[in-house]
Amino acid sequence: MGLIEDLKKGKLPENFKKIAQEERVEVDSLVNGVLKGEIVVPQNIFHKLKKPVVIGKGLRTKVNANIGTSEYYPFPQEEIKKLLTAIEVGTDTVMDLSTAGDLDKIRRSILKKSIVPLGTVPIYQAAIESIEKRGNIVEMKEDEIFEVIERQAKDGVDFMTIHAGVTLKTLDSLSKEDRVTGVVSRGGAFLIAWMIHQGKENPLYEQFERLLEISKKYEITISLGDGLRPGCQADASDRPQIQELIVLGELVDLARKNGVQVIVEGPGHVPINQIEANVRMEKEICRGAPFYVLGPLVTDVALGYDHITSAIGGALAAFYGADFLCYVTPREHLGLPTVEDVREGVVAARIAAHAADIAKGNKRAWEQDLEISKHRKNLNWEKQISLSIDPERAKKALKERRRGVKEETCSMCGKYCAMKIISQVLGVETLKKC
Repeated sequence: MGLIEDLKKGKLPENFKKIAQEERVEVDSLVNGVLKGEIVVPQNIFHKLKKPVVIGKGLRTKVNANIGTSEYYPFPQEEIKKLLTAIEVGTDTVMDLSTAGDLDKIRRSILKKSIVPLGTVPIYQAAIESIEKRGNIVEMKEDEIFEVIERQAKDGVDFMTIHAGVTLKTLDSLSKEDRVTGVVSRGGAFLIAWMIHQGKENPLYEQFERLLEISKKYEITISLGDGLRPGCQADASDRPQIQELIVLGELVDLARKNGVQVIVEGPGHVPINQIEANVRMEKEICRGAPFYVLGPLVTDVALGYDHITSAIGGALAAFYGADFLCYVTPREHLGLPTVEDVREGVVAARIAAHAADIAKGNKRAWEQDLEISKHRKNLNWEKQISLSIDPERAKKALKERRRGVKEETCSMCGKYCAMKIISQVLGVETLKKC
């Protein structure tokens, strides 16, 4: 029996009370959100998680980190380092997007080390295995796609990106659109190539109920991928993107009817003035399903700094209602991220998520900001650093510029610290412990 069926019968998972307490919400609110499909709990029956995650309405905005090998960097051990680094700096989930090496072995080693939910994109492995067998993607067999999905499910994958919205109808819309960057989704491109060559409908769409059976069996959360997402500002919010979103909305309904948890993925590259409309469209068309966005990136010119452009867009998207931010690293558009890039990407996305949570009135976020502010007023560096998003970097930054000074103030203000001066003038003791 799956989570949805259990909740309908009044059977509460053991960890729900703890999760609700951490999220600062009532247990009933959490249960109702899952039953409505506005909250998901990605956890495979075979993956024992030390840090289970709930994603959706009324909760803290969550962050995902992508890792995985590539043709030029097929080093599994480096991906394990990235996994551990991402978890260390607070990612809520991780996705393995590996495309080189022994994909089964890599995924299983990551799953073994991951204390947070792990996601994958099964069409990657299905396409790569087809290339190894036949020399191309377009001869891939439909059954092979579902065999890979079930294989990954048996391993314990918690959520899967499924590009089921790329249909013959949406392709027709794409063919009539004069896009600048065309198709930038790798999974979308694999399926489009197959569909055009075979002259057939996308099997992930046509056999969606088959997918639901596997998902229900292993308690997989489906993440409906946006294979036609815009790859630049000029392509944002165009007809192919919206046409696909409409299809995804229909699939959300079907998944819910079958007791399968589902989230919806979104763009991508979106100008600031279009972010609110994109979030509201998803929430309306997909009936409140949790929204998982890549960024969004608000400009295309920030090569080497796309974790910043992504954080700007992510903060706005989360404020308007997006529930789940996929990080973007500084090396986006340039190459596979390093371990340090992963750290930078996760921290930037967490800052964006936290900023949005503050604006939305999230109790947990407000409590954290209020506490660190009190310690800042009292010039308590140790407490400030412990409450910061990246304590390691904060500690290093303070140490580097203090240069052995024992004074309680920082090297920027020294004896001219505004809070210290005013406190002394007013006769207020500031250096007491909070």
